[in-house]
Amino acid sequence: MKSMILPKESQGHQLHSLLEYPITPPNADGTVVEIAEGLLWLRMPMPMSLDHINLYLLEDNDGWYILDTGLNNDTTRQLWLTVIEQHCNKKVVKGVICTHFHYDHSSLASWLMATFNVPLYMTFGEFYMLKTLSNNTAALGSDNQLDFYHSAGLPRDELDVIIASCRKDPFIKFSPPSFNRLREGDVLTIGKRRWQIVIGEGHSPEHACLYCEADKLLLAGDQLLPNISSNILVSELEPQGQPLKNWLRSLEKLHTLDSQTLVLPAHGPVFRHMHLRVQQLIDHHLEQLDILRAFALQAPEFNAYQAMKHLFKRALSPIESMMALGETLAHLNWLESNDELFCQRKTDSGINSYLLTDKKLAAGNTL
Repeated sequence: MKSMILPKESQGHQLHSLLEYPITPPNADGTVVEIAEGLLWLRMPMPMSLDHINLYLLEDNDGWYILDTGLNNDTTRQLWLTVIEQHCNKKVVKGVICTHFHYDHSSLASWLMATFNVPLYMTFGEFYMLKTLSNNTAALGSDNQLDFYHSAGLPRDELDVIIASCRKDPFIKFSPPSFNRLREGDVLTIGKRRWQIVIGEGHSPEHACLYCEADKLLLAGDQLLPNISSNILVSELEPQGQPLKNWLRSLEKLHTLDSQTLVLPAHGPVFRHMHLRVQQLIDHHLEQLDILRAFALQAPEFNAYQAMKHLFKRALSPIESMMALGETLAHLNWLESNDELFCQRKTDSGINSYLLTDKKLAAGNTL
């Protein structure tokens, strides 16, 4: 099946003009900035290269909703207590909304639910992906995982370092006990605003954005970030998955929203000109596909690890290597699904190899 992609624009001034950042970001210390009446923006620190997450408070008539949680650590828990005491006008917390399962967005959900005795709102796919991964840390280094990464050409010594790094991760084990399901098109009425649920895919299975059409506001989570491109990866759970196709389709959906929308992302500053940013992200992935096409023209055949080294030339940490390999596989799966690449699976070495479809046809039945 062919994937739809918006046409690539010229590399002119319009595409590369700066986004507009109308509001000075808060410090990553629980400081609060008012975006609009009843809508507060705060940041929590994260002890990693991406050093903050944007979180939001939405005011209802009789309380507040928290959008995304931050990391499950003592610093974030204490900051939340301070923020609620100082900025919620003596109103209670009514609920927690998680855009998706990644632990900077969800790992504190259970604590917030218990502390304030409130429900969680989340999509089905995100809730159960979170439950699966948090309850399955013993599967790290399983035969299925080892086989998947070996088939991608990842050397075993590098894989061992990646698995060891994952085992040391302190946040992956936390998941909430229950949830209220969010679905595409649902509307959450909070105070004077009606927030429509807009579902995105690719970065995660069923990511919930909240869109207020009347006020032109988009709580975007990781679906639309101003400075970085969200990771789009394939893992051993769905080795033939098509996250890039789903990601591009989700960007097309965001492109249909009002162009004057103020985007409230999970990382980086609040920004305008969302259609420009959508096109920049689409172009980024088109360029990645072009790089792989050029690589395939030069290489007789190659594996995913070799393609990753061609796409990502800087030094990578173990976790970054895992993400880079997963993103490379997402692009290779897209090219294969569009009949541009042929994948010879499970060769004598156990490593999948790729070559251009034209090369396969020229080789006849020898493959």
